Amino acid sequence: MEVRLRAFRTVMAGAVAVSVAMTAVAGCGGAVETATPHTGRLRVGLVYDIGGRGDKSYNDAAAAGVDEAKRNLTGLRVREVAAAPGEPAVRKLERVRALAEAGYNPIIAVGYSYAPALARIAPKFPRTRFAIVDEPTVSGPNITNLLFAEEQGSFLMGAVAAMKSRTGDVGLVGGNRSPLVRKFEVGYVQGVKHVNPRARIRIAYLTSPRDLSGFDRPDKARKAARRMYRAGADVVYQVAGASGAGVFQAADMAGAWAIGVDYDQAKSADPAVRHVILTSMIKRIDVAVYDYLAGVVDHTVTSGRVVYDLKLGGVDYTLTGGHITDIQPRLEELKQEIIHGRVKVSPG
Repeated sequence: MEVRLRAFRTVMAGAVAVSVAMTAVAGCGGAVETATPHTGRLRVGLVYDIGGRGDKSYNDAAAAGVDEAKRNLTGLRVREVAAAPGEPAVRKLERVRALAEAGYNPIIAVGYSYAPALARIAPKFPRTRFAIVDEPTVSGPNITNLLFAEEQGSFLMGAVAAMKSRTGDVGLVGGNRSPLVRKFEVGYVQGVKHVNPRARIRIAYLTSPRDLSGFDRPDKARKAARRMYRAGADVVYQVAGASGAGVFQAADMAGAWAIGVDYDQAKSADPAVRHVILTSMIKRIDVAVYDYLAGVVDHTVTSGRVVYDLKLGGVDYTLTGGHITDIQPRLEELKQEIIHGRVKVSPG
């Protein structure tokens, strides 16, 4: 298995500037292949998951990366389209095909739900580059997989929850029971138990693995979180995209804490509920998207897996609001223990 490190790039996208290296991993037995270099003006196709730009979480993180690229990379034109709640899978395929046929290159798919579409469309457009966020299984010489060590960042969120909980009772609300969201749960549970082995952890998923509507149902998330708070939980981690707004509302009603995800939600959430957000587990999707586009521009983009972890700054925690500054030294210790392998975090 070949591993190739790319150059550091710095991105500012509404948060603290973070320098991140990309690690591209090719499948065992095959080298990393570079797609045909692009010449001329870059026409970028960006397909969002449910919620699209404005979800104040997952999709907005990708949008921030594109916005930064438009400010810093010459000659970018971007076409953005989003998935609709409850749409059939064929709509995603049609969306990706339409962009490829219109000459957009590269095309970036935000979310694992686009994997079947890329698997079908990418081989038919071998000179078009594709990238997909959070999906490792779809592959090809013109596909780059932008991946994250969510379990490592979620471990730190579990540690925060355990250290800040007064009841020893915490929770997690997930958008659906998919393998990706399960990585958050697995890391969170490990973090909680590392700090407080006797803690109670309540888990609720809003929909089944194939049902993406759970990421756009704040009403359903609010009900799930309220049940947890009423039962004794005083910190709940939301891993539910736009539905997370409901968790924050429930925390506000209960006078309890919540933890955000993907973005610094103490900055992006409704101002009325920002005070309940202890911290957020940020995934630097903005950095991944920006770095991918920069690689296309300078002809260094590669196919295969690109993994962003704690060591590379791809996942981390936020300090907005000052609610966890008292435990920051311990969090930094845990972070370094994970980076150096003294604490092992299983992805599932």
